[in-house]
Amino acid sequence: MSIRYGARSRPGTMVSTWLNGLVSGTVPVFAGYFGGGKTSTQVTTVDKFLFSDDSRTTLSTGLSAATESLAGMASTVAGYFGGGTTGSLVTTVDRFLFSDDSRTTLSTGLSATTRSLGAMASDVAGYFGGGFNDDPADDEVTTVDRFLFSNDSRTTLGTGLSAATQALAGMASTVAGYFGGGYVSGTVDTVDRFLFSDDSRTTLGTGLSAANQDGAAMASTVAGYFGGGDAFGATVNRFLFSDDSRTTLGTGLSASRSHLAGMASADAGYFGGGYSGPTTDVDRFLFSDDSRTTLGTGLSAGTGKLAAMAS
Repeated sequence: MSIRYGARSRPGTMVSTWLNGLVSGTVPVFAGYFGGGKTSTQVTTVDKFLFSDDSRTTLSTGLSAATESLAGMASTVAGYFGGGTTGSLVTTVDRFLFSDDSRTTLSTGLSATTRSLGAMASDVAGYFGGGFNDDPADDEVTTVDRFLFSNDSRTTLGTGLSAATQALAGMASTVAGYFGGGYVSGTVDTVDRFLFSDDSRTTLGTGLSAANQDGAAMASTVAGYFGGGDAFGATVNRFLFSDDSRTTLGTGLSASRSHLAGMASADAGYFGGGYSGPTTDVDRFLFSDDSRTTLGTGLSAGTGKLAAMAS
């Protein structure tokens, strides 16, 4: 992404994507997408924010079905919204091609019907992790499904999350992906780190600043951010990728909210939607100094339980 997904950004891809565009004779357009969720009912809506001016349009083709409690991540070529519930839990993964925003639905979806999951991505593959599964039993899961971007094939990691967790968030650096927070038998502060070179998992010695669920995450090339959630409210934790140390931003979200979504450009991260409300607010954090502004134009409708990703 040039770094983002559902809650995460993918550093290092901006330049390569730009050069590829020049070679092909086209100019890449970088944008973030907030998709699905719930207003008064589940929706298919996908709002697109152009990073050059933060203007918003709504895609004429939305999700393949009205879905809430889904997750999002992206490659440099396409964005993916996966899982969630339409009233029944689904395995669906919708793929949006960034060149024209066209949508296809992967013939192989998630390995099981799942809602309230997290997602993040490397330059090579995207990962959907955790969530709540109703088949074969109503329970949280440790599952992490990996989708190879070259052909969208799916494998399931032999080592999943450190505990069966739902209502978690995901983001990533160029080196590793992080799943943080969520609900196990209670709310947790755990942050699991997956090294992309071999998909091995470690759990950070320092987790979130408080046990938290239903938050969101996004990342720059330098640091990852977990924000909002049932316990966090307006809090935003920042994890420095060089040593995984955690600080808490002096300025958090513009208001307390949970069930929001996060994504990022090369320059700024965005937390959008969520409850209480649901709200249309989209907060923008400039990575150079972590200052926050709230977009004059927010989501097209007040929405919670949505997902996000970015090109």
